[in-house]
Amino acid sequence: MTHSAAGAPHTAEHAHHPPADPRRWAALALICLAQFMLVLDVTVVNVALPDMAADLDLGRETQTWVVTAYTLCFGGLMLLGGRLADALGARRTLLAGLVLFTTASLVTGLAESAPMLLGGRIGQGIGAALLSPAALSLVTTTFHGAERNKALGVWAAIGGTGSAAGVLLGGALTDGPGWQWVFYVNVPVGLALLIAVPAFVPSRAPRPARLDIPGALLVTAGTAALIYGLVKAGDTGWADSSTLLPLAGGVLAYVAFAAVERAARAPLMDLRMFTRRPVLAGAFLMLMATALLIAFFFLGSVYLQHVRGFSPMRTGLVFLPVAVAVGVGAHLGSRLVGRIGSRTTAVSGMAIAAAGTIPLTRLSESGSVYGSLLPGFVIASLGIGAVFVTATTTALAMVEHHEAGLASGVVNTFHEVGGSMGVAVVSAVAASGFEGGSASGFADAFTVCAVGAAASALVALWLVPRGKPQMTGGPHVH
Repeated sequence: MTHSAAGAPHTAEHAHHPPADPRRWAALALICLAQFMLVLDVTVVNVALPDMAADLDLGRETQTWVVTAYTLCFGGLMLLGGRLADALGARRTLLAGLVLFTTASLVTGLAESAPMLLGGRIGQGIGAALLSPAALSLVTTTFHGAERNKALGVWAAIGGTGSAAGVLLGGALTDGPGWQWVFYVNVPVGLALLIAVPAFVPSRAPRPARLDIPGALLVTAGTAALIYGLVKAGDTGWADSSTLLPLAGGVLAYVAFAAVERAARAPLMDLRMFTRRPVLAGAFLMLMATALLIAFFFLGSVYLQHVRGFSPMRTGLVFLPVAVAVGVGAHLGSRLVGRIGSRTTAVSGMAIAAAGTIPLTRLSESGSVYGSLLPGFVIASLGIGAVFVTATTTALAMVEHHEAGLASGVVNTFHEVGGSMGVAVVSAVAASGFEGGSASGFADAFTVCAVGAAASALVALWLVPRGKPQMTGGPHVH
């Protein structure tokens, strides 16, 4: 559906590649299982969040950080993880990320306080930032030709299935043995993978690579400062110094990051990629689509359980059609983008997302969830699914083939950062709903989502290039 992650020219694709490894399909299954855990942990936590808050006495700010700490570290350190995979070897980096993710999952499940819980989530995010790019690197180097496209198609499907499984598993585990098991479930899977990966996943020789650690720290710290300021705004107001100072600090960190990247011999992110209109458009679409989707899961989970008294399992069942709708929207988007072009598909997707969100702006403490909230979620998610595909195909299929790997890193980073930003913004707006249990705060937050989707449609009309992407490979965002 898009360019493959490999940056090599097409001629190399068909000529000089090593013999196929007989273990490659078993290796793909193991790699995809590892990636599945990472995707699962984004949505599984949302459904369990109200029970965590009740058991550990978590306030709104801490609940927000339970979600954002993971996606923040995942996205902020992902490019560094990719460089480490080059420098140390992809399999070695994958195993290191797996050890850290599994250990952090155990710590998070054992948490009896907010600091221990957040520390575990940070550890999970760092582990995911090591594991995910290394896993994708292994897929693209293990498979060649048509087999690579099939393997990358399987990889791309992990995103939708992980989201759907996350809402169901989160509800079932929270209602059953308890919220701790949404983290404990990773431990046996992680241990099994640690045993199986060395036997089935091939080892590749590392390539010389410089590590831009200052760049990784600056972009992660800048994003953390912005999120902190946005979260504080819900309690102290947008004009208070406790809001403005972190926001200003975040902007300064980004400016410093840009300066470091320009001066670095091997920058973490080639900022010249943002002069490529397709990459800039893809990054923007991915940021906004992820922000909206994760905000929906976050707000909806708390509203249903905190305001409407739904059980975690019932909440998970409500969200199952939403996760399916994202997959259906992505499938339709993949067809439309090749027929009517990126711009029309992106604008239409965001307009549908805005239209679906409008009924959510009138939420109340009563009324039918299945007659108002659920249809709105499903319609909006159809549009968001189409935007996800458009973001990827625009960024990757409209740039030179040798730049596809760099563009992929940019888009995947904005995928995770978008989730953090979206949750932070709606948490601040919905503060009254968290504290008082009223629906008005949630309605206000969904109003922000509707306005954001509509504004994104207008920006896409100007920013997204005309034309149809030339799709030559397989999708590879998660």
